Amino acid sequence: MTRTPPRRAAGLLLVLLTGCGTTRMTDSPRAATEMLLISQAADNAVAQIDFTPLAGKAVFLDASGVPDKEVDKGYLVSLVRQQLAAAGALVFDDKTRAEYVVDLRSGGLGTDRHSMLVGTPAVQLPGVVPGLPTNLSVPELALMKKNDQRGVAKVAVFAYSRVTGRAVWQSGTSEAISQAKDTWVFGAGPFSRGSIRKRTELAGEPLPAIPTLFGSTTPTGPPAGPVGEQFFPNFEAPAPPRVVPAGLLGVTGAAAVADQPVVR
Repeated sequence: MTRTPPRRAAGLLLVLLTGCGTTRMTDSPRAATEMLLISQAADNAVAQIDFTPLAGKAVFLDASGVPDKEVDKGYLVSLVRQQLAAAGALVFDDKTRAEYVVDLRSGGLGTDRHSMLVGTPAVQLPGVVPGLPTNLSVPELALMKKNDQRGVAKVAVFAYSRVTGRAVWQSGTSEAISQAKDTWVFGAGPFSRGSIRKRTELAGEPLPAIPTLFGSTTPTGPPAGPVGEQFFPNFEAPAPPRVVPAGLLGVTGAAAVADQPVVR
């Protein structure tokens, strides 16, 4: 009779006792697609406004024209503040230190949705045959289905003298739209594209960058406006640290590079 070696028996026991773990997953109260649509529309709307007439002027940004109940008010206000500073305006939080007041208002900042279905929607049928359930559910039978969602931003600013109240400049209304499009064909999908997608995706996975039945796989909307790293004229980027070879770290070498940081 062959006896199983102790080590093999212990390994077999570990395999049999192997369990599985679970990871708790949660979702944010707002869908990521909704937030991306709104923020991109706001980016592009604010990027269309030329704030250079306020360059060198001391300004105070008044955002009372944007309702406090607007969920994305903070993002919009920060965008306008950034564009003011980037254009050379001197932005102060203290209104009494400002020469001009820049009034910001929002005419729309949200999303809407349009859907189209070629087929039969899901319906509830009342039970008419004795012995069968009283309510019968017929599932959706879709040959083709589209779900288009868009984000809309409409903003405007104007400036007036804090002392005299006389108007000095207005931007005019700036509008921008972002899009997200989902398509299902014979139940397959969603094929997702739009301005917030880098390319067409199938169930979250990117497809090759080639034209398809559902449109180009490249972004369909304009690039986001005030994004990306940028140094402004009144700021100098820090110089990279000077690397000192290990052989020069003696007394003489250390004195020669005393004014430079040493990277080991």
